[in-house]
Amino acid sequence: MRPARWAVVVPSVGRPSLQVLLDSLASQDAAQDAAQDGGARPALVVVVDDRRLTDEGSGPPALVPALALDGVELVVVRSGGRGPAAARNLGWRTAAARVPDLEWVAFVDDDVELPPAWSRELLADLAAVERAVPRVGGSQGRLHVPLPTGRRPTDWERGTAGLADAAWATADMAYRLDALVAVGGFDERFPRAYREDADLALRVERAGWSLVRGRRTAVHPVRPADDWVSVRVQRGNADDVLMAALHGPTWRRDAQAPPGRLRWHVATAAALAVAGLGAVSGQRRAAALGAVAWAGLTADFARRRLAPGPRDAAEVRRMALTSAAIPVAAVWHRLRGLQRWRSAPPAPWPAAQRDEPLAAVLFDRDGTLVHDVPYNGDPAQVRLVDGALEALARVRGAGLRTGLVTNQSGVARGIITRDEADAVTAEVVRQVGGLDVVMTCPHGPESGDGACACRKPGPGMVLEAARRLGVPASRVAVVGDIAADVGAAVAAGARGVMVPTSVTRSEEIAAARAAAAAGGPVLGVAPDLAGAVDLLLGAGDRHPTPGGTP
Repeated sequence: MRPARWAVVVPSVGRPSLQVLLDSLASQDAAQDAAQDGGARPALVVVVDDRRLTDEGSGPPALVPALALDGVELVVVRSGGRGPAAARNLGWRTAAARVPDLEWVAFVDDDVELPPAWSRELLADLAAVERAVPRVGGSQGRLHVPLPTGRRPTDWERGTAGLADAAWATADMAYRLDALVAVGGFDERFPRAYREDADLALRVERAGWSLVRGRRTAVHPVRPADDWVSVRVQRGNADDVLMAALHGPTWRRDAQAPPGRLRWHVATAAALAVAGLGAVSGQRRAAALGAVAWAGLTADFARRRLAPGPRDAAEVRRMALTSAAIPVAAVWHRLRGLQRWRSAPPAPWPAAQRDEPLAAVLFDRDGTLVHDVPYNGDPAQVRLVDGALEALARVRGAGLRTGLVTNQSGVARGIITRDEADAVTAEVVRQVGGLDVVMTCPHGPESGDGACACRKPGPGMVLEAARRLGVPASRVAVVGDIAADVGAAVAAGARGVMVPTSVTRSEEIAAARAAAAAGGPVLGVAPDLAGAVDLLLGAGDRHPTPGGTP
């Protein structure tokens, strides 16, 4: 049986452990015998840089990880700090667009390490599920969390060790591409690495797939953390509200999630409130009773957390302070979640957002709106492509805003000046009768300042254009002639349409067609701008035939 075609997706916020992970992937035993079984190596590794962008679409310099694995491409894309759910969605959609015959996506976190046999064991896990009934949509790896020897683990270390028993944790979780497409991927309303994996697992199961635990093992070291990390993780109480809204009151049982201590936290916070209100209103008996109850509940909570731990002075201080703060933080985030998610719609992108009406269409410049003149700095050479004015008229007639997003690396390369690039863009805008927003990236792909988030396929220009237009990126479409254009749309959570030209690579066209067929945010490949507008306005064939593409 032919080995499965698979890719690796790694969301990252720039931890040094990312390179450790990639080095462990490159050191797999399977890499040495890849000539014997071509599936031992991934078809692609996608690192998703999820560090936050500024309002202007810029951000820290792009990550430059290395993968010393011959024949395996490493791609780095930027998701703009929208959280691990959005980052993983961008990762698997990027892989699907680049690898037309992709079957599985292996999600791993940037702080895990892969033992030498991991790739071979993953392939064995994937081969085993092909014979399963009902069809398996996901395979979870086992996690080993090394704990210190010679002393008891701290509260934070024990919490991290709980990942070893967690169901469907994406620290090492492989999903069948068909299953991801069927449910729309991760729900991007989950803003942190908490519950987004359980939500996806429940939706995959309810779509008729089964999930299994494989035999492969990854190592998840305990990350260093400050004293207040246990208070910050209480933000997850808001995500629990979203889980209940999406999956009903039995979601914990269904997701194999432990019950937690929210009821005790509510009682503790209530006792503190009684003590405070009693003191303010002069009700000394109520204040004293509330204070005693609060102190007793807090002391019991701290004792339970301290008992299995090292009990040194630092841990005692940490548990005393955080045990007082955690109940209030938990209740606060729970109330915040109730306010926000009480009536959450059930479906993530693309199932929910695809039904949203478009609000704006952003066009690429060179090769899309105008004939491409490489590194053009002369406005006199601007010539609109056939049908550009008619296409824009139809878009405007449908009540949609219009804009332009263009890479101009000639500025960074010193071939043209920024003023010359802007003069050409101004002439394009004049000839098309005006646009609502214009975004230009002057950076190059290799220069120091070119490691930016605005350059397509990064999401920066699309996100900033949407912000300036006052519409969510999910209601924006990008039309362009190459993979970078539709890639920018996908990265920003927008929709994309490719209109190839004679210089568009055949593999880019094939990848865009595959992405459109997968049902994601790439709407399709059109033969011209008129066909692109048909797709956007719902009048055209969603998957034009290959014969219609130049």
